[in-house]
Amino acid sequence: MMVIPYNALMRLSTQRRFLGRFGLTTCVLVTAATSPLGTASPAGCVVEPTTPDAQVPFTRHLDTGCSEAEREAYAVRAEELLAALQEGGGVDLAGVVVVGDLLLNKLPLVSVNSLQDPPPELQAAFGRQALNEVRVISGPISIRDSRVRGMISAKGKEGLLIIQGPVTMTGTTFERAVDLSRTAFLGPVDFSGSVFMSEGLFIQTLFLEPARFQKTAFGTHTRFHKAIFADTVTFLRSGFNGLAEFLEVVFEQDASFSRTYFKMGAGFSGSRFHRMVDFSEATFAREAFFAFTVFEGDAYFRRSTFRALANFSDAEFQGVDDFSKVLFDINPNFVRTKVSASRRTPGGLQSPVFLYAIAGAVVIFMVLFVFALRKGSQ
Repeated sequence: MMVIPYNALMRLSTQRRFLGRFGLTTCVLVTAATSPLGTASPAGCVVEPTTPDAQVPFTRHLDTGCSEAEREAYAVRAEELLAALQEGGGVDLAGVVVVGDLLLNKLPLVSVNSLQDPPPELQAAFGRQALNEVRVISGPISIRDSRVRGMISAKGKEGLLIIQGPVTMTGTTFERAVDLSRTAFLGPVDFSGSVFMSEGLFIQTLFLEPARFQKTAFGTHTRFHKAIFADTVTFLRSGFNGLAEFLEVVFEQDASFSRTYFKMGAGFSGSRFHRMVDFSEATFAREAFFAFTVFEGDAYFRRSTFRALANFSDAEFQGVDDFSKVLFDINPNFVRTKVSASRRTPGGLQSPVFLYAIAGAVVIFMVLFVFALRKGSQ
């Protein structure tokens, strides 16, 4: 942890009070407030004193008034974060710059037998991959409104990375690749508003609780190959600027890709949606592949736009398949597509029953209106 000497803090505090008389502000910094002697003060750029404590997250917050030069001066090294994660305290960053590569595969391996009451989905992953050892991060990870200069990688030759606490990466820009393949998130995950400038890899990743990628900008290549979403997931209003691969993905709960933009090719072939999936108002600028995809729940593509080939060959729709008002620039491929005979028709405003009822009401209204006009003219 970084500690600013007392006399330096006094100079900063005096400077803050002086500038405050003229309506000026300075950057406010808060770092790991774990000691009862440490108090966050708006009087200046403050680092609170701390004592080593493995149960407290490594914390550094810079407010919106901090300049880029100040953020660079207080940059967090990836090695500091790795050490904090290894100690079990977690990470809590806001408005900072992170420098260096965060190599999570350097965390030590532990026996799977040392884990207390792993959830059934995790035990199943142990069996599928014949795992005896894993890496574990017990504390929460929160990196908000920050900029990560180096890569983040959990990729290892063996084992699985288990993150037990919640992960919050909202509003953060990742300048290099993020590889969280073969990672099990036991808590909620939120990357909403983040920007991936390079690759985003989540191959064989397990999400046990809700995952949010809302208004997220993905970079050159995004892969969720063979990922499992055990809870709800949303990509609402996100943008994929490179290839988007969701091949052989399992969505056990509701999934939303509504108003999502796929600039390059998008692949969902071989995936299985157990519950509702919403692609309404999504835009596919290039080829979209849904071959051999199984939609067990309702599938909504209402008002979606397909600028290139849409391949639904050998797909299976067991619930509602709503393609109302979809724009296909090229004839789609529905060869050997299966549709359940017992499936329901789209409900709400798109329901045929509802539309027929409106049409009938309009006809009755027009007849009564004409009749009233004729009677009035007599």
